Amino acid sequence: MMGFISKFKFLLCSLVAVALFGVGHMDGKIQGGVAGAQAQDFETDVSPHRSAFSEGDGVRLNYLDWGGDGPPLILIHGIANSPHVFDDLAPLLRDRFHVIAYARRGHGQSEAPAGPYDSNALVGDLVHLLDNLHIQRANLLGWSMGGNEVTEFAGRYPDRVDKIVYLEGGYDWSDPVFFKAFTDMLAANSPKPETLRSLDALRTWYRAAWIGRDVPWTPALEAFLRDAVRIAPNGQVDPIPSIEVFGALHQTLGTWRRDYTKVGAPALAIYGTSFFPQDNGDTDLARKLREFEKGAAQPFRRASIDRVRRELRDVRVMEINERTHMSIGVIAPDALAASIKDFLSSGSSTR
Repeated sequence: MMGFISKFKFLLCSLVAVALFGVGHMDGKIQGGVAGAQAQDFETDVSPHRSAFSEGDGVRLNYLDWGGDGPPLILIHGIANSPHVFDDLAPLLRDRFHVIAYARRGHGQSEAPAGPYDSNALVGDLVHLLDNLHIQRANLLGWSMGGNEVTEFAGRYPDRVDKIVYLEGGYDWSDPVFFKAFTDMLAANSPKPETLRSLDALRTWYRAAWIGRDVPWTPALEAFLRDAVRIAPNGQVDPIPSIEVFGALHQTLGTWRRDYTKVGAPALAIYGTSFFPQDNGDTDLARKLREFEKGAAQPFRRASIDRVRRELRDVRVMEINERTHMSIGVIAPDALAASIKDFLSSGSSTR
C-alpha cells in the first residue's frame, strides 16, 4: 500500500484534474462531441464583456464586466472554474442589472499568491473588488464554492447586500460525511494522462463528465475551458489553479463551516437533481456514479435544502429537473436568467 504522503499526493493530483476536467476513464481520442475543426469556430470569446483587473491586498484579480444600467450583480464561480462560466448567463441579466464576475485568486487570469486561501482572504478579495469599483451595495450570486463567499460576505456585511442567489451553491461542503464521499468519488474518477495531452481530448472529457454528452458545446463553454488551462507549445494542457493552490482551496472548502443564521438578505437557492451526468460510457464508472448519487449526493442535497429552509430567514428554494452541478448554468440559460431576474426584482421571498 502507498504511504500516507504518497496517497495524499496521488489523491490531490487526481482532485485537481477531476475538479476542473470532470470524471471518467476515456482515452485521449475524440469520441463524439465537438470535433477539433468545429472547436476552431469557438476560439474567439464572443460574450459582450470587457476584461479588467482590480488589486487589493497585493493580489490582482481579473474581472469581466458585461455592463448594464441596473443595480450591481456580482457573480462568483466555483472551485477550479473561471468567470467565463457565466458567459452565456450574464448577458441575459444585464437588461436589469450591472453584471460583473471575477476570477477568485489562483483562478483564470487572476494572480496566484503563495497564500493565504482561507475564508478571510477570499471574502477580503470580494470586499476589495467592490471597493475598487465603488460599489457600496450589490446582489450576489454564488455557484458551487461561490456560495461560501456569498454566505460569509452577507453575514459580515449585511448593509452591503441586497439579495443573494445560490446556484447549486446551497451546500455546506464542510459536512464531513459528504466531503469524504465526494473526495473519494473524485479520486476514483481520476483521469488518464492522455486526457491532458490535447485540448480536444480535454474538451470531450469535460463535456461528458460534467455537462452531459447530449448538451451542445457553446462559445461560452470554450472560453471557460480555455481560461482554466495553460496550453504548452506541444499541445499539453496544464490546469489552473495549480496543484498547490487547489490543495489549499480544497482544505478551505472542507473546513469552511457556513453560518446561514447570520444572513439577513433574501435568498434564492437553486438546485439540480444530480451531481454528475449519469450517462457515462464507462460501465463501472457509471455504476459508481449512480451509487454516489443515491448514497451520498441525494441525502446531502435533501439535508442541504432542509437546512437552508430552516436557517435562512427569507429563502425561496427552486429545483430544476435534469440538471447536474455544472449543466444547471448551461442548459436553457434564458429560463434560468428569467427566474433569477424575477427573484431579484421582486419583493420579499417566500419559504
